[in-house]
Amino acid sequence: MPDIVANSVLPARREPITFRAADGITLIGELALPLDREPVATLVCLHPLPTHGGYMDSHVFRKMAWRLPALTDFAILRFNFRGVTSAAGTSEGEFTAGDGEGLDARAAIEFAVSRGLPNIHVVGWSFGTDVTLRYANIEPVRGGILLSPPLRWTNEDDLRSWAESGRPLTAIVPEFDDYLVPEDAARRFSVVPQARVIGVDGAKHLWVGEKNVVSALNAVVAAVDPTKSPLPVHWDGPMERWSDL
Repeated sequence: MPDIVANSVLPARREPITFRAADGITLIGELALPLDREPVATLVCLHPLPTHGGYMDSHVFRKMAWRLPALTDFAILRFNFRGVTSAAGTSEGEFTAGDGEGLDARAAIEFAVSRGLPNIHVVGWSFGTDVTLRYANIEPVRGGILLSPPLRWTNEDDLRSWAESGRPLTAIVPEFDDYLVPEDAARRFSVVPQARVIGVDGAKHLWVGEKNVVSALNAVVAAVDPTKSPLPVHWDGPMERWSDL
């Protein structure tokens, strides 16, 4: 039974997608679904800061799409924010420091709803966490999951709106984060009674290294369905491929 390693790509139905934001911008992405079953939950992924290299293929999200449809029966929806390019193509528009990207996030949620995808959670990473906090506290989102939240563009009103909604919020914070370490995150998120702050020992903001990626994936999965975490470390089915990425 082979190990699941950094470049393992497990079987899934992978579909290029396009959808349109409320201001008419066309966005490109990918939807990865379980190969021969219906998904039990959906992760809408909001990627890191485009001006610093963030895109839909940022490695934690890429590995979510490679592994989680097979290991957890989750659907993974990734897309490029406006003006961002990946191997899948380029989304229209240009970077707006959050406002336009909020329209993008809501369009992705609407797309997931239009496809009948269940149990939608929004997963932001870095810049994507600010977009999540500002724009994803809406129906039918079941919860928000934050990887390395810097709280750069998020204000107290945004946090209070989550407190008022009661919608679950999980912050997954590296021990050595460049912007917000677990102790400070616990203090900042204390205004949201239902927020859970999970510190990850040894990790940094970018989750470099397979050990840290696995920690991030396990924490995300546990926030959606604790029975599916920790993830298996071996795969006894067919391997789709070994990626060169």
